[in-house]
Amino acid sequence: MERIYEISQRLIQKTDFPYHRYLYDKIAWTDPLIMLKGARGVGKTTLMLQRCKEIPTTSVYASLDQLWFNDHSIIELADYHYKHGGTHIFLDEVHLYPGSNWEQEIKNIYDSYPGLNLVFTGSSLLHLNSKSADLSRRVVEYELRGLSFREYLNFSGSVDFSSFSLDDILTRHAEIARSVTSKIKVIVEFEKYLDKGYYPFFLHTSEMSYSQRVERLVRAVIDIDIPAVAKIEYETQLKLKKLLVLLADHVPYVPNITSLSRDIAVSRNQLMRFFSLLNEGAVLRMLSDPTSQPKAAAKPEKILFDNPSVIHALGIRNKVGTIRESFAASMLSMCGKLSAPKYGDFLLDKTCLFEVGGKGKGFDQIADQPNSYVLADDLEYGVANKIPLWMLGFIY
Repeated sequence: MERIYEISQRLIQKTDFPYHRYLYDKIAWTDPLIMLKGARGVGKTTLMLQRCKEIPTTSVYASLDQLWFNDHSIIELADYHYKHGGTHIFLDEVHLYPGSNWEQEIKNIYDSYPGLNLVFTGSSLLHLNSKSADLSRRVVEYELRGLSFREYLNFSGSVDFSSFSLDDILTRHAEIARSVTSKIKVIVEFEKYLDKGYYPFFLHTSEMSYSQRVERLVRAVIDIDIPAVAKIEYETQLKLKKLLVLLADHVPYVPNITSLSRDIAVSRNQLMRFFSLLNEGAVLRMLSDPTSQPKAAAKPEKILFDNPSVIHALGIRNKVGTIRESFAASMLSMCGKLSAPKYGDFLLDKTCLFEVGGKGKGFDQIADQPNSYVLADDLEYGVANKIPLWMLGFIY
């Protein structure tokens, strides 16, 4: 037990990151049970340690992949902490807990230790099993995404920019663009962000090591996170990696299910499961037809990589258009349900239609479509419904 507290205090004291992610002030930290979900590398651990530092004498942090938990339980830690005056427990990587039923243990802590606040993080793949422990009724769930362009600028020390709603960007983009471009060379900074700005660790790594870390992150999703949640075998891990290789030269991609199934030597249903796992693991992004009914094994209409950093790390060729669409999708998905329409690139909540391209992009492909917008790259200012692509990076 002493080892847990020793590591906890060391990590809390070492945490000196001066910036808060967009989610930090939206979390109701006084709630007794909080779950933070998110992809690897987006900053869940840092966010928790920052909170720990605000209440250092009554909090303890523990990563659940520590060896201590091979012979001890979460409940043992909670009981000891509670009896010694502790008020807050922060548990990291709950999906890697070696115990047989972390959901039941957390529910028991919630029920048995009044006044104890518990925050835990888990993979973006994680889904609470309400049947086994009924934890879903008790926990308040939040999801942390990667850095927006706005956060990247603020963390880089450029300026302290505020976020804007999508509606503000669509209706006031010229005014907002003037306020931003008067302070920075926005096209130059946006190119830097697309190269290495989605994950917060860009602050501590070179461009080359950043891409290497992102590549390792993708491998860890397949080798560690997916097996921990979905209980897949080693052969399946190899097939997931092969699928990424096959997709790398084709995204944005309308999948040929028969061809892919044959190339990877899996059934159609297995391939659909692969897409789902990589989508939930924030490696790929699947978009469906807006007119189709949701089905567990429905064929995705379009497949993208989750964010531009993954594209760079995987060395995808001819990637300018791919990066544009990946960025647009990652930002727009914060605003609602994104789908792949018949005309244009993205349809948001079956209401707003978007076409993505370079600065010369016109409205030919979405002509006469209601609520339609062009998102143009390499453009500082927009006119009417033609909006600079970079402005989506100010949504959060």
